[in-house]
Amino acid sequence: MTTVTFKGTPVQLTGKFPSLKQKAPSFTLVNSSLEDIKLESLPAIKKLLLIVPSLETSVCATCTRKFHDKVMDRKDLLLLVISADLPFAQKRYYDAEKLSNVTTLSTMRDQSFAKDYGVLIEEGPLKGLCTRAVLLLDETNLVIYEELVSEITSEPNYDKVFACI
Repeated sequence: MTTVTFKGTPVQLTGKFPSLKQKAPSFTLVNSSLEDIKLESLPAIKKLLLIVPSLETSVCATCTRKFHDKVMDRKDLLLLVISADLPFAQKRYYDAEKLSNVTTLSTMRDQSFAKDYGVLIEEGPLKGLCTRAVLLLDETNLVIYEELVSEITSEPNYDKVFACI
């Protein structure tokens, strides 16, 4: 098991976080239209997976905005923001923030994604949510950047991610 912290307190995660040059595990998540979306059904372009506990928190909202602003005009990259929020809440956030070129996906139907990606929080007040993480996949869904943020309330290392993009 992997450990991260939440406000300094260690919390355990379930699963194994994908490593560099590994094929990203398949997933099925729910989009804002309540449709199941599979990784394999997405375009064969780079994918930036921003995994967050909830878009209702300031850190998650800040991360989403920073990534959106950096990649919003890119046609060769798909930004996926993944959380346990219901698709209705994700869409409300997306519309309120006037985000474009972002795909929000929910883990609402099951926790397979969180377990398969090693981001499922197993204990503490955020139990059942995803921890904060960033993955960049190439056109064939190989991991070319990975960051499991060690403190859930912290932002990822934007400079490193943007250097890989």
